[in-house]
Amino acid sequence: MSEFWLISAPGDKENVQALERMNTVTSKSNLSYNTKFAIPDFKVGTLDSLVGLSDELGKLDTFAESLIRRMAQSVVEVMEDSKGKAQEHLLANGGLKEKMKCLKIDLTSFVTHFEWDMAKYPAKQPLVSVVDTVAKQLAQIEMDLKSRTAAYNTLKTNLENLEKKSMGNLFTRTLSDIVSKEDFVLDSEYLITLLVIVPKPNYSQWQKTYESLSDMVVPRSTKLITEDKEGGLFTVTLFRKVIEDFKTKAKENKFTVREFYYDEKEIKREREEMARLLSDKKQQYQTSCVALKKGSSTFPDHKVKVTPLGNPDRPAAGQTDRERESEGEGEGPLLRWLKVNFSEAFIAWIHVKALRVFVESVLRYGLPVNFQAVLLQPLKKSSTKRLREVLNSVFRHLDEVAATSILDASVEIPGLQLNNQDYFPYVYFHIDLSLLD
Repeated sequence: MSEFWLISAPGDKENVQALERMNTVTSKSNLSYNTKFAIPDFKVGTLDSLVGLSDELGKLDTFAESLIRRMAQSVVEVMEDSKGKAQEHLLANGGLKEKMKCLKIDLTSFVTHFEWDMAKYPAKQPLVSVVDTVAKQLAQIEMDLKSRTAAYNTLKTNLENLEKKSMGNLFTRTLSDIVSKEDFVLDSEYLITLLVIVPKPNYSQWQKTYESLSDMVVPRSTKLITEDKEGGLFTVTLFRKVIEDFKTKAKENKFTVREFYYDEKEIKREREEMARLLSDKKQQYQTSCVALKKGSSTFPDHKVKVTPLGNPDRPAAGQTDRERESEGEGEGPLLRWLKVNFSEAFIAWIHVKALRVFVESVLRYGLPVNFQAVLLQPLKKSSTKRLREVLNSVFRHLDEVAATSILDASVEIPGLQLNNQDYFPYVYFHIDLSLLD
């Protein structure tokens, strides 16, 4: 499952023992895979400021999740024919230890192996400043996302409009990719070549009558250029001064003169525009270089591992360096930007989760700061109800009312920005990595 429960309980002896009981029960019953979730000690400030931060972090959490989901969907849209491979590009690169920054880390490995990024978000700064740094980073990514996706969508729309012109019937579609210079009499003061759409059942009638539809039609000047299911496109050459008379007579015989005059420069421009738009669109997700070239890795092959609670030998889902080397080159600027900034936004989002756990734990359990955060990964959807019952039983002593039943909808919990239906005896936050569902 790609679902995680991030919880915390007081760090005193009684609750540490409760955490150990929880781990024993969930492991034996195969309910969840549990890992410790390390959160640094922040400068707490006043409780009033924490209440304000709790509200702000709740909004930031929602915004960050919405942002990474939009970015994930943008990856799908840009890849088009390779939509099935979109998940491969949703990674948390460079989010672990310094020696692992060259690796491509999948989202689950990053969450289960979370480490606070002290360089990007210094824990020694006031908590308000840390939150502000994360918020500004996410806001900038969203601004850039809007700008880049708007430009891509404009490009896509322009291309679709051009493609529509080449997909209609002979009455509406562009003719620049059908006709050629040789089909027309050009640069003549007296003669002109017209294009006439003739219904298929009337081909024979056209061949017999076109020369007599008007005076001054050049004999044997008609030629079938192309046809579709309904009719064909014929040329006919005549003197300029009888154009209107020819059009009138043609219409009476169910022949339609298509308004088209061969302009070599305009046709060349239209063809080049189509080629350019096609090229620009493809380049948004093609042509790039891979991060790791064969033989260039500084570190030996290794798998990303996590430190599970009670099961330190269990490896996380990761890739070896050489597995990554085989990944193809083929990423253009938009896809490359989405990958890099999705990673940045995702890492920021998990830091927001850590900040929420810290703030809510202090508000719930009080000062001095002393709590233990644990990440649970439910192993089966069907077992989540049983897992919740185990947690409520183990931590019942923290809040008898909440453990007995979900609080009444009218009850408000001062300082805690949680939906009442998500209020439990312990601090709880949900992480869902199903970003493409």
